[in-house]
Amino acid sequence: MSFDYSAAPIVRLAWERGLGLPKGALVSGTDSARITAERENGGLTFLRLWNQAVLTGPAPLLQAASAFTDDELSDHATMLRLSRDSGGRGGGTQTLYYADDLPLRQPASTITVSRGNPEAVALEALCPPDDVNDVGLRDLPYKFTLMDVTAQDFQADHDGEDPVGDGRPIATSAYAEYQGLLAHLRTLVAPKHRGQGFGLLATNIAAHEALADGLVLQWQADLNNAAAHTLAISTGFSVAGLLTSVALAHLPGH
Repeated sequence: MSFDYSAAPIVRLAWERGLGLPKGALVSGTDSARITAERENGGLTFLRLWNQAVLTGPAPLLQAASAFTDDELSDHATMLRLSRDSGGRGGGTQTLYYADDLPLRQPASTITVSRGNPEAVALEALCPPDDVNDVGLRDLPYKFTLMDVTAQDFQADHDGEDPVGDGRPIATSAYAEYQGLLAHLRTLVAPKHRGQGFGLLATNIAAHEALADGLVLQWQADLNNAAAHTLAISTGFSVAGLLTSVALAHLPGH
């Protein structure tokens, strides 16, 4: 695995800012007691990060959650029961992975990588809607798409903005910056090219671009998404915790 624990304060700081916690509440990393923080917006969120647990949400739900253990709050079903009267709807439970360095993988042959958005959109058209929605490439501004350029007349004009000729997208890995500290990575592979190492290669390319920008890498995988876990481990990510969240249709008592 490729995560030096000395980089953990960077991860903690990102989440501290993202969850609106008091300064230093999470960064110290010395207190294993559960941190709770009232937030009217952002739903109900439970984070387990190494030895720490953080629960944020509306005050009435925080009070109700105090009767539950950390293991229970990591269970998405528990969070749904807690938020039932507020119209809680599933965000699921995600495993959190991190890396601050990765080995550079060299492709077996010459490849073409596009940074354009149209190529990523074209890839989405080849994939099942559930996969497209789960990965959410449209929300990730930095995209890297492996192209099938076996056709001799493939040519990318306008700095990779438009796919021309018979080139077809194989896999896209993309990331968005989180709090200016983390690169949140996702990868989508065309169905007929899965299981051939293209997802691993695309993820490695995007990851090294993010590392070059000084970001720590973050990967989230739903507990039931075996392929996403396999890809994270194969890439070199280290497990750091869990994130369980529900969105609220309305605040408690409203």
